[in-house]
Amino acid sequence: MKKDTAAIADLWPGQSVALLKALHILTHNGGLNADSRRKLKQVQHLAQLIKPAIDASLKEKDLKGEEGPVLADLGAGKSYLGFILYDLYFAPAGRGRVLNVEARPALVETAKKIAADSGFTRMDFVEGTIAEAAVGPVVIVTALHACDTATDEAILFALRHEAKFVALVPCCQAEVAQQLDSVKGPLEHLWRHGMHRREFGSHLTNVLRGLYLEAHGYKVRVTEFTGFEHTQKNEMFFAERHQRGNPRARAEFEKLTAQIGVSPKLLTF
Repeated sequence: MKKDTAAIADLWPGQSVALLKALHILTHNGGLNADSRRKLKQVQHLAQLIKPAIDASLKEKDLKGEEGPVLADLGAGKSYLGFILYDLYFAPAGRGRVLNVEARPALVETAKKIAADSGFTRMDFVEGTIAEAAVGPVVIVTALHACDTATDEAILFALRHEAKFVALVPCCQAEVAQQLDSVKGPLEHLWRHGMHRREFGSHLTNVLRGLYLEAHGYKVRVTEFTGFEHTQKNEMFFAERHQRGNPRARAEFEKLTAQIGVSPKLLTF
């Protein structure tokens, strides 16, 4: 059967068709359905946004003579992001490792087989939660659509492993919205209705995440992730660490949580 030329046009130069078939992004004859196209576009866009960080990390010489920088993809799921980053950047560079952390054993086993079949020898897979993972030095941390408090766990993972770069695309988040349900005061009309509470809670959560990263010495940029036609969860944090801490950002974090009366429980000082 002929390959879907429209699907091939969606691929970047050098992307492995065999890998994308193994990941079931492409069908066996090279086709690409609407859901897979959305997934591919999201992963490609994130790959493009963090490419400068990967390039900079790959150029740095490791004083210990090891294989190069480690990128950790947290809540990896089927490891689409990790595989595509390895295929596009780490394999051609001949150095660096991609580490995928995922709690579901079946997904980890499938990903290990695909990596072995693809000859991706510098990909590792850790079965377990983000909160429990301890994997040694990490330079770049990514998490694509980690739900609710998993994004907070990814932030703490980055701090534990002293990551220089952090790229996060949060997904659904309910914790702060639930806390707001019992908060009364002069601002309560901002979240009195359920829909507003979810939206305000989500926005407040991300504002506090940005301040928390800044308080720990990161310079944070918040941008649109990709077009809304590909995902409604469209906010991306890109952070680069420049110093050990920022007392002013910490004070702003604590002031805001005191004023509103809620805070993500994992993000404490």
